[in-house]
Amino acid sequence: MLRKTAAEFFGTFWLVFGGCGSAVLAAAYPQLGIGFTGVAFAFGLTVLTMAYAVGHISGGHFNPAVTLGLWAGGRFSARAVMPYILAQVIGGIAAGAALYLIASGKAGFDVTASGFAANGFGEHSPGGYSLQSAVIIELLLTAFFLLVIMGATDKKAPAGFAPIAIGLALTLIHLISIPVTNTSVNPARSTAVALFQGTWAIQQLWLFWLAPIAGGCAGGLIYRCLLQREE
Repeated sequence: MLRKTAAEFFGTFWLVFGGCGSAVLAAAYPQLGIGFTGVAFAFGLTVLTMAYAVGHISGGHFNPAVTLGLWAGGRFSARAVMPYILAQVIGGIAAGAALYLIASGKAGFDVTASGFAANGFGEHSPGGYSLQSAVIIELLLTAFFLLVIMGATDKKAPAGFAPIAIGLALTLIHLISIPVTNTSVNPARSTAVALFQGTWAIQQLWLFWLAPIAGGCAGGLIYRCLLQREE
């Protein structure tokens, strides 16, 4: 279990540092900003690379909603759920702290005003989308993320390609939803930056735990009940 939780710690660290780091440090960089598209690919690449690096150790969840979704889908032991989630949240917060130390080295940096890549709805949504929109998109996208994960890792699926499908799915998810919520589908990612943003992001954090977890469990159950072939 120590090796598995360590893998989840480092994988979640890389996801938050790479994905949120691209949003905070590079998305709007003068003249060379990578924009929404670049941030979306950064998130996808973090999952793809770490899934190959440590997925054989822990399964490469890096996300409490994925862990709970795989449990709901019958692919993960209930006894390991809490150790995984703790490792993911701690890894995310460690990445948020490292990112904060780097970003605060720039003159004029204001973590509260910048948003620090935090997730939000209403006036804190990048596109001004409502709470209803945020709930629906986080539920749907996390559910489909679990369908992709469970399908790509099914014993009947082509071996060795799962990280590619999962990384590209996360990229697509971000391309769809960055304007709506800044894209969570991952409570550990949301917590990691909300704690440093410190105001509205913490007040709205509840949504980015409840909706992804509900969507992840729904996706796991749908695959288990409707799509998984019984041996």
